[in-house]
Amino acid sequence: MDLFKKCEEDALYKQAQAKGIYPYFHQLESKQDIVVEMEGRREIMIGSNNYLGLTGNQEVIDAAVEATKNYGTGCSGSRFLNGSTFAHVQLEKDLAKFLNKEDCVIMSTGFQTNLGIISAICGRHDVVLCDKENHASIYDAIKLSYAELIRYNHNDMEDLEAKLKSVPEDKGILIVTDGVFSMSGDICNLPKIVELKHKYGARIMVDDAHALGILGENGRGTGEYFGLEDEVDIIFGTFSKSLASLGGLCACSHEVAEFIRHNSRPFIFSASITPGCVAAASKALEIIKREPERRKNLLEITEYMRECLRKRGIKFRDSKVPIIAIYTYQPELTLLACKRLFEEGVYVNPVLPPATPVGECLIRTSYTATHTKELMEEAADKIQKVFKELGIIE
Repeated sequence: MDLFKKCEEDALYKQAQAKGIYPYFHQLESKQDIVVEMEGRREIMIGSNNYLGLTGNQEVIDAAVEATKNYGTGCSGSRFLNGSTFAHVQLEKDLAKFLNKEDCVIMSTGFQTNLGIISAICGRHDVVLCDKENHASIYDAIKLSYAELIRYNHNDMEDLEAKLKSVPEDKGILIVTDGVFSMSGDICNLPKIVELKHKYGARIMVDDAHALGILGENGRGTGEYFGLEDEVDIIFGTFSKSLASLGGLCACSHEVAEFIRHNSRPFIFSASITPGCVAAASKALEIIKREPERRKNLLEITEYMRECLRKRGIKFRDSKVPIIAIYTYQPELTLLACKRLFEEGVYVNPVLPPATPVGECLIRTSYTATHTKELMEEAADKIQKVFKELGIIE
């Protein structure tokens, strides 16, 4: 059988392309912001993860440019060999201090960081308990580690405990959960997970990609939000959201960090994050600490949008984070709604199975600290118009 035979088979993306409702790979023609130019259109951007509005911040841009001038466009090697600069090491120190951990390891992408952490610390004689709605990178990381994967129902602590009871005492146990689940906006039940950690001798890793810079009094994420920072053994974070750059971080004890540095294949065999990305993340971290009002603005504008949607009869999944999941239920209807919204000047993201259960497709919208009430009213009006046109609401 020809290896490429599968590429010729019918698939949802081919069907969407044939019907003219394919929603992916739209091309930006301006920097990421609350309003963007995309394929000749003005689009209200409620489909990015630029939560604090720092991707287009001039201080961040200037820092990235200056670092590129000083260090060049890349490091031409891995951190393990020639790819460490003073800036890399300083950012790790700053992040460790900010997150109240002994040490921190930074890697080139968020996806790679999850691979690098879990594949290093887990092995054939270990078990990883994984929330069913965790990010795909966590699942791939567990495969790479060769540890046993045990999935538990989303945020279901009774199911998690039932699964923990089945793990032999001689196995190492890691409970991995997203802090904020990126599609729904749910927050993990960290207090109960901590209770189960102590009861069953487990360790906890929290993926705070969508919580870092947002949750907690100082933006340190899920642990700070619940007052349980010391109970989280490993904090994962990504630079591509609140930190306005590209890369990932692992904040943990010095002993664990050193083990990862010397055993993580994705870390050892990948080129280091570019100097420009390091400097952008460093400057963004500085601004996060200096301007707490950004978090306040972000949560307030998201709540304002929720009220806009409620007034217009639009159903969504309630949450406490800057993610609003709007229900559209069926795949083709979801794709068509996204196409029509794009034509009306509102950019959003369709979420289809397997990212959602069958019959529970949704449109994921996300918000930025610099969004205005006027833009939210405009976006909500256009969502209402399209949803009425398609019969999603009356």
